[in-house]
Amino acid sequence: MDQTNIIRDLLHWLDNNLDRPLSLDNVAAKAGYSKWHLQRMFKDVTGQAIGSYIRARRLSKAAVALRLTSRPILDIALQYRFDSQQTFTRAFKKQFSRTPASYRRDEEWCATGICPPIILDSKPLTEYKYVTLEDQLLIGTEHTCTYTLEQWSNSCTEMRNNFWLCYLQQAESLPPQLYGLYHSSISTEHEDEQTVFYTTAVEPEYATFDTKGNQPVLLPGGEYISFSYSGEGEEGLYEFLCNIYTVYLPQLNITRRKGYDVERYYLTNLDWKKDKDETQKHIVEFEYLIPIVR
Repeated sequence: MDQTNIIRDLLHWLDNNLDRPLSLDNVAAKAGYSKWHLQRMFKDVTGQAIGSYIRARRLSKAAVALRLTSRPILDIALQYRFDSQQTFTRAFKKQFSRTPASYRRDEEWCATGICPPIILDSKPLTEYKYVTLEDQLLIGTEHTCTYTLEQWSNSCTEMRNNFWLCYLQQAESLPPQLYGLYHSSISTEHEDEQTVFYTTAVEPEYATFDTKGNQPVLLPGGEYISFSYSGEGEEGLYEFLCNIYTVYLPQLNITRRKGYDVERYYLTNLDWKKDKDETQKHIVEFEYLIPIVR
């Protein structure tokens, strides 16, 4: 096995074990090399020092936990192997130029400082574009659920299935666009959970079927970054969304502003009469927009 394959496997293992002890001795034992040889090999393949990379990834994971949970800062620090809140705060401020408490309070979420996982396979950056939207009134139904970070993929998939069932199975004809508006807040009952609000919506002139329980909802205007998704299954969608927030936004130095993440489905080319099938549970192509400031 060549050096690149060895380090590729090691990187995957590291990213799945950032909350476990990862001393150089432990990592070298896992890789089956002396620590001096492993350090040289890691630096040759990735261009980074293994210890610095592990710390940067741990701090990046901690940053996500600060934004998406209400867990105490000390608990997050200890999870990612910092021996005290003071040590964690110093390291966090060095990487993100602000304290953990300030990072958590900020309404905007700046991606600068997040260290993406190193991916040795040369995959092109997902196509993106910047778009400016006007304020748009929609008619929609809000769905809610509560989940932990580990349950995120299944929860999102379930809500998208509801999107399909609530709108498409009821419609006699399709509007040209459907919308999924997503935002979340930290759960008031469980510190490691989020409450997700997912609104399935159409433009008012196309709300011609059963609209019981539907309410007006404003899609705020402003600048968005747009990504296109096409795929099947939970894993592909989960990887797509994770890559947006942990790889693409940091690489592009993007700050997410307050507002909805928007899924926009274009259905003008779909033969609904032919494709209306009880077994089809979701739409597998959409445009994903995130409100940003540059």
